[in-house]
Amino acid sequence: MIDRRIWDISQRISSATPLWPGEPPITVTRHAAIGPDCPVNIGAVSMPMHTGTHADAPLHYSDAGLASADCNLSAYIGSCIVIDAADAGGGEGQRVELEHCDWDAIAGYTRVIIRTYRRFPKDQWDENFSAVAPDVIERMASIGVQLIGIDTPSLDPQTSKTMDAHHAVLAADMRILEGLVLDDVPVGAYELVALPLKIDGADASPVRAILREMQP
Repeated sequence: MIDRRIWDISQRISSATPLWPGEPPITVTRHAAIGPDCPVNIGAVSMPMHTGTHADAPLHYSDAGLASADCNLSAYIGSCIVIDAADAGGGEGQRVELEHCDWDAIAGYTRVIIRTYRRFPKDQWDENFSAVAPDVIERMASIGVQLIGIDTPSLDPQTSKTMDAHHAVLAADMRILEGLVLDDVPVGAYELVALPLKIDGADASPVRAILREMQP
C-alpha cells in the first residue's frame, strides 16, 4: 500500500491566532497537571466558533438553517479541486469573479477550494481579504458543486451587511469552509477531509482540514 502525501491546510490555534474583530479571545488553560497527586494533564479551551479554519453551518446565515451537529458530513469529505484565484488580489471591494476561476478544471468536481493569498497572513488580521462574487457561487451550484472552500475569513467582505455570497450558498444548499491555509498546495485534485464538530446549536465549527494526494 502506497502512503499518500497529506497537506495540513488548517491554521494553528493559539492566543495569537487572528480573529474576526470583536470576537472574544482564545484562551487555553490547564486546570490539572501531572504531579504527586495527579497522573494526567487536563486542559480547557475557550474560543469563538469561527476561529481559524472553520466550517460555517447554515445557521450562521439563516435562523432556519442547520446547526453544525445536524449537517450531513458527505460534503466535507471526498475529492476536490484546488484553483488559484490570487489574481483577484486583495483590497477593499476586491472579489473573486467569474473570470478568475478555472472553469475547465472545476468541471466534474463537487468540492472547490479557492486560493487567493500567495502567503497566508498567519500573524495578523487582514481586513481587506478577497471575497467571492455571488455569481461565482451560483455558477458553481449550477454545475453541481456542493462545497466551496477559501483561504480568507469569509466569502463576503468584512463590511458586508447583506451577506450576498452566503445567501447564494444558502439558496443552493452548499457548504462552506473558510480560513484555509494553502501556501504550499499546488493547484490540482485532492481528497479533502474537513469534518465539523457535532456541536448542538453551533453556527460554525473549527475543523482540522487536510488534503490528501489522490490515488495514483
